[in-house]
Amino acid sequence: MKTTILLCAFCAGLTLIGAESGAEISLSTEQSNELHEAGDAFTFVRIEYDTTGGDWYGDEEWGPWRTWAVDFPAADQNFLRGVRRLTNIHVNREPIVMRLDDDRIFEYPFLYMLEVGRQGIQLSEKEMHNLREYLLRGGFLFIDDFWGTWQWANFYKTFAQVFPDKSVVELTRDHQIFHSYYDIDGPQMIPRVHNVDNYPEQDIDVAINRAVLDDDGRVMVLMNWNSDIGDGWEHTYHPFYPTRYANMAYRLGINYLMYALTH
Repeated sequence: MKTTILLCAFCAGLTLIGAESGAEISLSTEQSNELHEAGDAFTFVRIEYDTTGGDWYGDEEWGPWRTWAVDFPAADQNFLRGVRRLTNIHVNREPIVMRLDDDRIFEYPFLYMLEVGRQGIQLSEKEMHNLREYLLRGGFLFIDDFWGTWQWANFYKTFAQVFPDKSVVELTRDHQIFHSYYDIDGPQMIPRVHNVDNYPEQDIDVAINRAVLDDDGRVMVLMNWNSDIGDGWEHTYHPFYPTRYANMAYRLGINYLMYALTH
């Protein structure tokens, strides 16, 4: 990895992060990638991917969205504000979007994907090769916001081809990833916006963190199943989004980032 990160971090306590979460979505990968290049600051990289069920989903209220772009760019921008405010990590203020077949992913230590189960994902041979190499060289992939047994199966039938020789493990509450910055009692179910009572979205009623480990036991891929951390970031100041869930979303995200940058 070319990116070097200032890892000395201090925080007096978690507070809500100022954010303008109503930013209009932009689906232009080229435009967002012009904002920052790899350097000595942390850059949040969102992965664009193709789906097995078509490029778009949507409804009458919200209109069509590409699944990889859900919550973009507000969630990514707000998380970066949180990292900047709550740690001493030097960050680029704007996120970027990349595909896995872009060799520039090797310049960044942390990648983010979400909504991988609603329509499933498609990965080309180049994308699978790049992702395997990226992870084995020390990179970290955080997968967020997919729910229930059907979405898991829809996602994993493709993702299993990345590491067919490695098993998926479930992380327990004592794993270091939950204690790398904040002490958190294991996986937490963060609800989507408008689900103020935090009802399960599908047939599983608890959050589960599954992972793929390298030969030394390092988490290479963290799968945040049955939880929506991205909505916690995006809706920090939504009048009906519970503050306790937004706060926990930042705590978890910073823990995952700290783990990725120190392992």
